[in-house]
Amino acid sequence: MTVPPEELELAAAFPPAERDRWREMVKGVLRKSGAAAEDAPLDEIEGLLTRESYDGVPIAALYTRDDAPPGRPGLAPYVREVRPDGEGIAGWDVRQRHAHPDPAVTREAILADLENGATSVWLRLGGGGLPVTGLPEALRGVLLDLAPIVLDAGEQTAEAADVFLSLAAERGNAADASGNLGADPLGLAARTGTPGSLDDAAALAVRCVREFPKLRALVADGTPYHDAGGGDAEELGAAVAAGVAYLRALTGAGLSVDEAFGQIEFRVAVNADQFASIAKLRAVRRLWARVAEVSGAAEGTAARVHAVTSSAMMTRRDPWVNMLRTTIATFAAGTGGADAVTVQPFDARFGLPDDFARRIARNTQTLLLEESSLARVVDPAGGSWYAENLTEGLAHAAWARFTEIERAGGLAAALESGLVADRLAATWARRRADIARRRAPLTGVSEFPNLAEALPERAPAPREPRGGLPVVTYAQDFEALRDRSDAHAEATGTRPRVFLATLGPIAVHTARASFAANLFQAGGIETVTGAPEEFGTSGTTVACICSSDGLYGEAGSDGATSRAAEAARVLREAGAVKVWLAGKGTYEGVDAGVYAGCDAIEVLETTLHDLGVNE
Repeated sequence: MTVPPEELELAAAFPPAERDRWREMVKGVLRKSGAAAEDAPLDEIEGLLTRESYDGVPIAALYTRDDAPPGRPGLAPYVREVRPDGEGIAGWDVRQRHAHPDPAVTREAILADLENGATSVWLRLGGGGLPVTGLPEALRGVLLDLAPIVLDAGEQTAEAADVFLSLAAERGNAADASGNLGADPLGLAARTGTPGSLDDAAALAVRCVREFPKLRALVADGTPYHDAGGGDAEELGAAVAAGVAYLRALTGAGLSVDEAFGQIEFRVAVNADQFASIAKLRAVRRLWARVAEVSGAAEGTAARVHAVTSSAMMTRRDPWVNMLRTTIATFAAGTGGADAVTVQPFDARFGLPDDFARRIARNTQTLLLEESSLARVVDPAGGSWYAENLTEGLAHAAWARFTEIERAGGLAAALESGLVADRLAATWARRRADIARRRAPLTGVSEFPNLAEALPERAPAPREPRGGLPVVTYAQDFEALRDRSDAHAEATGTRPRVFLATLGPIAVHTARASFAANLFQAGGIETVTGAPEEFGTSGTTVACICSSDGLYGEAGSDGATSRAAEAARVLREAGAVKVWLAGKGTYEGVDAGVYAGCDAIEVLETTLHDLGVNE
């Protein structure tokens, strides 16, 4: 018996999917919750579910093929991967960072990395890192014709480049040495407030083109803007502005347009926001393709992008969660088509990483490359209408930031005038508020903290140069509160404590008691639970009433007040100086409420103050 093809298709048994039908169903749900009016037009329903990124890019609830611009892998504008080779793609460059000041220790770590999966080396030189004079010893035994070397020497870039180029020439590797000399004068200005020399950077590029054909000289680094709390569009806009400034300097020094493009590599941060990071890598290629187009560069000129897992997302509290964060970020980097990826060790916030942390960072990439076969898929994000649309929106937002910087006279002028700093500060203020209200949760920090954790100890890392843009971490406000609690515990032998006064059966109060415990523990405040009558023996002066809204409103034992008000009175009589309530209700004797979306930082600061925990 032959079955007609149309009967074999599962979709044939269902009516065609229509957007308006979906809108009607969504409207029904929103109407029940009070979010949509009965007479709300269908074309306004999706807007009720749409939110915006920190860059103002709309993020909708539903995407279709109409939202995805056409494009093929490997073709301009290079939004999709530049390597459309199908099965057997080589993958990305696994780039490990080294900053130990001892050349012998650095050499041992470099060789261990290269023998166990790393394919290139990124060296932090000067400023307390590896001394420039120690570079030859650190690279002893490293095959410069096989392992690309990337330098990061800040103010000592010219000196470090000269040592490395001399070393490559002495070994006979001038024709084959690859990597990047790390010249980034505008990135130096962003970090330290003092710009490097564009002329010196251009001279290095000319020397590379003439004598070291596989070596690049410049990095357009977007991470200083990310580390200052900026959004993705601000990071990309500044990085592209730096790239354009470098193009002008290089062509002014005598290089052709194509030679100048070949000397620049981009560096961007990727974080645990998977889709945003994927879109960022795709967008930077789109932006640079547009610059190449208007500059008259040869067809096929695509951005080379080095993705680094975000420093801002890393935490000192529950640092093992950083392994999960960096895994997601690395997946996003590979999916987004990064040419090189650096995974920061999970203990990066504590100092120099140990061997275990370095191995986990390295193996994170090995697993994604070899076990998951991620690199064998051409443009894994292609076909996701959400990823395509987000890329397009981010590219337009970043182009707007770039053109704003150009109108201000270029990146150097925009940094000096404070334009860039002001934009970054405004974005950080919005993100910081979301973190404080736990709308942007941090696992192990603002959510599910572990007060009994034993933190690792590491040798101090070299101090990064400061004086330019601020450096922030997403967890900094919660971690500062935890530090205050730890100091109090060390000085007194006990942690600050809040009593959770539970009302009613366990099934009624558990949800809010768990919520309140989670919130207070995020500030290093331990909690004890019991009936309001047990408060007197709790060893604290702050309480939080926990139960359901229905039970709060029930009549108390005297029949004249609610059970919440009655509990507050019992707590006050037993010595409570502050009474919180888990929920939004207002009751006599209750000072304020803790609830989803409240300012947790303000609640915790207030509570520590009430408990006599000094800053």
